Amino acid sequence: MTGNRREFLRAAGISAALSGLKAQPSREDLWGGPVLDLHFHMRREPEANVAHLDGCGVSNANLLTHGDAAGDVRALQAKYPGRFVWFASTDITKPDAGKLLTQAVKDGAGGFGEIKFHVAADGPELRRMYALAAELDVPILIHFQEVPHTPTEGVFATGFKRFEGILKAYPKTRFVGHADAFWANVSADYADDVAYPTGPIQRGGLTDRLLSDYPNLFGDLSANSGNNALSRDPEFTADFLIRHRDKLIFGSDCGCADGHGGGIGQPNNPGANRLAGKCVARETLALLKRSTSPALFRQLTWQNSHKLLRISG
Repeated sequence: MTGNRREFLRAAGISAALSGLKAQPSREDLWGGPVLDLHFHMRREPEANVAHLDGCGVSNANLLTHGDAAGDVRALQAKYPGRFVWFASTDITKPDAGKLLTQAVKDGAGGFGEIKFHVAADGPELRRMYALAAELDVPILIHFQEVPHTPTEGVFATGFKRFEGILKAYPKTRFVGHADAFWANVSADYADDVAYPTGPIQRGGLTDRLLSDYPNLFGDLSANSGNNALSRDPEFTADFLIRHRDKLIFGSDCGCADGHGGGIGQPNNPGANRLAGKCVARETLALLKRSTSPALFRQLTWQNSHKLLRISG
């Protein structure tokens, strides 16, 4: 049953959608080749999506959507052929969440994400999504956060320090870790006390170990959280990127308007003021560029996303 459903969904749209991705020329070749942004929240206006990509020199993007977005995605893909693939998200606390996400995959979504809800990472709501992602053979991108950014924000997918049990329980699920708790736990001394710890990284952190021990876990380098982790300790970063060269994927999670830092790059997040007036995509790509070889840079910014999404090319 599972195999038949998976084959049906692939035939119904996802394989065609993903195979249609092509490296596209951006306004400027700032990075020596094509770049795919794994974590790109779809803008309401079609041109706004391209304005950001062209502004920061990024050729392609994986659109993160919410609700019934298939029609809008198809329109954007038709207007800008080969430039976009997409993930789907919906309120996973609702009883019809599985049905809606299954339909999205049938319509061409290549994964689930961003999954960002006020539930435990090992709770029943997310467990249902982990099982469904494995059944449909798509990755799931999760926002892990233990410390609120504002007094009313709350926390998301809590309990990352227990997440090893989930990786063991769902070996066929491809997990993509993202956000504060995922990246703060790269250091062994993280105590769930601040969103963005600073200073040298203590070796032996949970995230580092889980990436080494579990082939079904990947890391999304996006947002202030990813940039902060990579900026704390250059010596650690260089080794970390080499050590997990097959597991780490560039993403921006940037909300700036023009790819140059116009507007707000990390909205509703006072803790990310270090990136105020900057494009997160540009900042993280520049950081990766100076921390890696050309071959490793291409792997992190292009090849690994293709491997995760099972895109040829």
